[in-house]
Amino acid sequence: MYSFPETNEGFYMGTDIDGKWWKRYKKEGFFARGNGRYGYDNSAFYFYKYPKDKPIVIPFEDIVGFETGTWHAGRWGAGLLVLKIIWKNDSYLLGSGFILSKNKD
Repeated sequence: MYSFPETNEGFYMGTDIDGKWWKRYKKEGFFARGNGRYGYDNSAFYFYKYPKDKPIVIPFEDIVGFETGTWHAGRWGAGLLVLKIIWKNDSYLLGSGFILSKNKD
């Protein structure tokens, strides 16, 4: 199993391409949604989806912005706040959505 510092429970909602919920990024383990643990270090944000052995990785140098909402990639977050990390990879503009807390604060 891959390890990284201080992790917390979360939910991965998927990664869309160019802000289009019907265009899903499927490479490098990004396709399947699910529960897991998230963390970060000085170089990247990591999300370890159960039962995978290796986390999905979003390098900080590839991040171009952040958004929030209650929907992502065609899925409703049940009223919870969804953090959307906007980043570039493989010449795509990607948006990866995560529910990191049930507490909106």
